[in-house]
Amino acid sequence: MAVRDAASPLLLGLLCLLHTWGARASVEVNMEDKVEVFLGDTAQITCMFKSDDFGGSGGMTLEWYYIKSTKDTQRIYSQDSLQSTVDKNTPYSDRITVGTTGTAGEVVLTIRDVQLSDDEVAFNCYVKIIGEGSGEGSTKLKVFKTPEDPTIQGVEQGISVSDEVKRVASCEVKNGYPKPKITWYRDKMPLHNIPDAVKVDHRVTTQSSGLFSVNSDLDMKVEKKDKDAVFYCEVTFLVPGAEKMLESNSINITVFYPPTSVNLWVESPEGKVKEGDTVEFLCASDGNSESQYFTINNNDGRSLKMENVTRHNSGVYQCTVDDYENSVNLSANTTLFVNYLDEVVIKPTGSVSVDWKKEFSATCNALSSLSTSTTWFKDGKEVEKGHHLNLKAVTYDTAGTYVCVVTVPDIQAMQANASLQLTVQGPPEIIEKQLTEKETNERELELTCHIRSFPTPNITWGTSNGKIISSSNHMTDVGAKSVAKVQVNITSNTTVFCNASNEFGKDSVTYVIKFTKHTTTPATTTTTISPTTITAANTSTSINAAKPKSTAKAETPKPQEKVQKGSYGVIIAVIIICILLLAILGSVLYFLYKKGKICNRSGKKDFTKEKSSKDKIVVEMKSDNTEEAILLGVNGEKQLPNDQ
Repeated sequence: MAVRDAASPLLLGLLCLLHTWGARASVEVNMEDKVEVFLGDTAQITCMFKSDDFGGSGGMTLEWYYIKSTKDTQRIYSQDSLQSTVDKNTPYSDRITVGTTGTAGEVVLTIRDVQLSDDEVAFNCYVKIIGEGSGEGSTKLKVFKTPEDPTIQGVEQGISVSDEVKRVASCEVKNGYPKPKITWYRDKMPLHNIPDAVKVDHRVTTQSSGLFSVNSDLDMKVEKKDKDAVFYCEVTFLVPGAEKMLESNSINITVFYPPTSVNLWVESPEGKVKEGDTVEFLCASDGNSESQYFTINNNDGRSLKMENVTRHNSGVYQCTVDDYENSVNLSANTTLFVNYLDEVVIKPTGSVSVDWKKEFSATCNALSSLSTSTTWFKDGKEVEKGHHLNLKAVTYDTAGTYVCVVTVPDIQAMQANASLQLTVQGPPEIIEKQLTEKETNERELELTCHIRSFPTPNITWGTSNGKIISSSNHMTDVGAKSVAKVQVNITSNTTVFCNASNEFGKDSVTYVIKFTKHTTTPATTTTTISPTTITAANTSTSINAAKPKSTAKAETPKPQEKVQKGSYGVIIAVIIICILLLAILGSVLYFLYKKGKICNRSGKKDFTKEKSSKDKIVVEMKSDNTEEAILLGVNGEKQLPNDQ
């Protein structure tokens, strides 16, 4: 191990002699007073030196030493013009390197993985230049470790107000370096030792790692105001180049103190109380003591719950608190009033009958502890406000159920109701007065008659010839509504009567039924009249003639189907006129034929000779009983029935 020979008096004497003779040392070494670094980090210590003949012909020697004390000094590195050496078997043999910064006269000692044992160690830089002299400087290394977050713990049990100083809380911070400090706060105000009031006790523990842990206890004389106080501890510690702070969580403490007042109130429901509510009383004092005992109207506890209250629960309620430990007895009162709404009374009540067109009135009311509002409803619709219901000239529409609703505006959902059934009695009134004419081609028809009446009328169905079809008095609704149905066999135009009668009068309605026979549509026939041509599609043109030797009687055929009104009306009118003209022409021809004016009975005469094939006239003549038919062929020949 290479060690600086500090004990050689000969060498020291020689150096002093050279200095005295004028060979003064011109080497100047500059170093920082201290270097600060976190535990486990890397420290760099710079040695800066100057010389009047720096870089001259003389040789230079550089050495680094660590100094813990006057008895613990050792070289750790040496360098000359030939070589550099890290001394072995030193605490820094494996953790140091020496290099330059690139600037002349600057050398840096690097220490890796700084340990707590490196704290407060001085590192000396010794520079010697032959022919110029020597110089040295020193830097002290400072090591830091940030502590863990502080923890705080309040006492588990409550603290009674008294004149004694009692433990309030404890605070601890672990593994810091150098030793951290703890300060107590109450509501952001620092607490210091005050005789007979506040006591702060700190204990420092050095861990096996060399780090410090600090425990602190806070004892104080607790007052009532401390029940709402916030306590916490603050830790301050050093870091390289600064001082930092950490705060613990905040806590409250439980303080026991005797009561000075007590209060009783209705917790629920909010606002005014009504019958049927659930009422809950709560009692509380301004004290906080384990020895407090509460009663509400001789019921133990701080609360009292009553379900489905009535007006009989109204009254004065009292809460009493006894603190035996502190010899305190206090009480407080509150008044409960339960509002009520009695059942609704309607006069007249139940079901009432009123004569048709007469007046009707009713009253409705309900006793209540508060002012009320009354409304009458029918079929869910409001008909009148107030206690009185007045109806003038009642009709069957007036009949029905009337509901009287009494509400208390000051309390939501506080209401009661009752109903009245009104029946209007009078003569029958048939509803379908305007639906008296029907047209059908069916053989059987169902008719319906709706009547409003009370009492229930006797309903009779009959025909114009005095025949009674059916009778019924079926009641279908309380609102004086009856309905009657009948099946009528139809063979021709018929008139049917619906007659309704009761003790107050009668009414009737007449159904005029027009029966339309089924018709068969013949094949399409085209009738052409020159020079104007009119074509009737899907139409049979019939002319009903009388029996032989009688004047033919023209009859316009009924259309098979109903024709839509509008533009078709003009076409139909034209067709009918053409048919009438054809009928007249046929009659004239027939008359001339009978007289023998156009041809004899035995011969044939072609009166269509000059006509083209398109100007053919086809006419079918039939009598009402179809006994005889005369056809005019395309050649104008007349054929008797026995010739066909």
